[in-house]
Amino acid sequence: MSTDSPAPGGPPKPSKAEALKVASDYLRSFVADEIHNGSSHLSEDAGLILKFHGSYQQDDRDLRKQLAREKKEKAFQFMVRVRVVGGVMTAGQYLACHELASTVGAGNLRITTRQELQLHGVLKQDLPSTIRTINEVLLSTLAACGDVERNVLCCPAPVKDQLRDQLQDDAHRWASHAAPRSSTYWDIWLDGEKIETLPPAGPSLVPTAGDDPVEPILGKAYLPRKFKTAFAFPEDNCTDLLANDLGYLAIVEGGRIVGYNVTVGGGLGTTPSAQKTFPMLAVPLCYVPREGVLEIGEAVLKVFRDFGNRSDRKRARLKYVIHDWGLPAFRAKVEEYLGRRLDDPKPVTVTDVDDHLGWREQGDGKLYLGIPVENGRIKDEGKLRLFSGLKAFFEKYGTPARLTCQQSILLADIEPAWRPEIERWLEEYGIASVDRISTVRRWAMACVALPTCGLAVTESERALPSVLDGLERELDRLGLGGERLTVRMTGCPNGCARPYNADIGLVGRSAQVGPDGRPGPGKYTVFLGGRTIGDRLNVPFKDYVPYDRLVPELVEVFTRFKAERQPGESFGDYCGRLGTKALGGEDAKEEADAP
Repeated sequence: MSTDSPAPGGPPKPSKAEALKVASDYLRSFVADEIHNGSSHLSEDAGLILKFHGSYQQDDRDLRKQLAREKKEKAFQFMVRVRVVGGVMTAGQYLACHELASTVGAGNLRITTRQELQLHGVLKQDLPSTIRTINEVLLSTLAACGDVERNVLCCPAPVKDQLRDQLQDDAHRWASHAAPRSSTYWDIWLDGEKIETLPPAGPSLVPTAGDDPVEPILGKAYLPRKFKTAFAFPEDNCTDLLANDLGYLAIVEGGRIVGYNVTVGGGLGTTPSAQKTFPMLAVPLCYVPREGVLEIGEAVLKVFRDFGNRSDRKRARLKYVIHDWGLPAFRAKVEEYLGRRLDDPKPVTVTDVDDHLGWREQGDGKLYLGIPVENGRIKDEGKLRLFSGLKAFFEKYGTPARLTCQQSILLADIEPAWRPEIERWLEEYGIASVDRISTVRRWAMACVALPTCGLAVTESERALPSVLDGLERELDRLGLGGERLTVRMTGCPNGCARPYNADIGLVGRSAQVGPDGRPGPGKYTVFLGGRTIGDRLNVPFKDYVPYDRLVPELVEVFTRFKAERQPGESFGDYCGRLGTKALGGEDAKEEADAP
């Protein structure tokens, strides 16, 4: 059984990336050879392997044309992604990342949609010291990128109860079990000193013929592509469980987690020019008792390892295995790997979502404060001094933090007596609490896009704020300012800000290049009809919409929504009920334009 179509004379030839992974000798070669060679950048081959170590080689695309005219090399830099399982951080860990951002980075931090922190603007010469420092505070960059299990998501609410503790414990155990086991990472960056940043990993629980002695779970060639896992509660899908390859939906009985409904096959990346690619939400596979978390996860991961597409990276995600085989065949293969039958899922699904913002009780007499961070960018800009403000907070109070999948930060373990002075701290540093921002801005997200992402075709993070300004005005005018809906923008179709299951998805399609040669906001595909709780894909509404037409196009739909909605109907449900054709939509064109 294989997802690859047979080719004349044998199976399809593996992609170049597959050959490089094998040739890297467990991710050692190329990176180890080039990291200290004095160059400002890595070769393409080394750059691919570096991703497994948690860093992307990038350049400042705002400067590309100018530097080319001056016959200078690109402004190379590196993004370093800090793996933060479940979003859990200590004050010391946050302050270490702040210091790195101040001294070797771009002077800001970015919370990702996978509960991580990203450092931007790191030069190659500073990579070794940066990665070492991150590990010394018991964080890591290992497997934050690359064809491996990525950062494992978990509800970050610091509520002191057995349920949250169990969920975080299971997420951390799975993250450890599925992490790379080769010593290469520590050999290159830490002189062989293995610093344990996760619980100790146990042995493989599902031995198969494809196991490798060094990497028994991931294999010598690692996975066909990235693999993402999330843990969530049915009434709080804050990790967007169904957008992940593997999901654990908690089944609660008697005040404790007794097991999980396991979902498989979520993934939102797509290529408009390749109809063989598409977004997909995860589907229920089975139910497992809590003690079976590692075993079922390993079985699913190994089926993907052994049968995922290794010749065409556009179709190398788990969702295509399940789509091509059908769920019954996939389930049968997982059962074959386990050596037993799977139990059917319980009749439990996601029903709601909580962003955990504002002042909340922890359950132990203390409070936590969820602070919205626009597009996840922790920066000082104008009156907003979030970057320096958070530094001051953690230095004074020393309490832990949690990062959310909505790119926000939760400040935990706050004594109620501190609340007045923390309110003054928010004012002093110009930090907006959740009650001072609009509902549409509260639930919005954007990917980084330009100027650092090499895949972006147009703007996203720098473009979304002004779109939200326009939506705020128009929604207030229509009396819809309190409607909860998700607006998510990306600079390309890869789906990093999860636009394809949002109420409104704005996906970059083509660039707009200014007279100075710098790219700016271009044209976007507008998607409508997803849901805030993340359990339904949206569909294309209009294609190649110019940036300055996004708000006017949406206002027409909002006007109809106000007049035609059914009692209690959300915007996403309204669009899903009518369909985009009835709303004046059009067919999407097939080709995306590159900048």
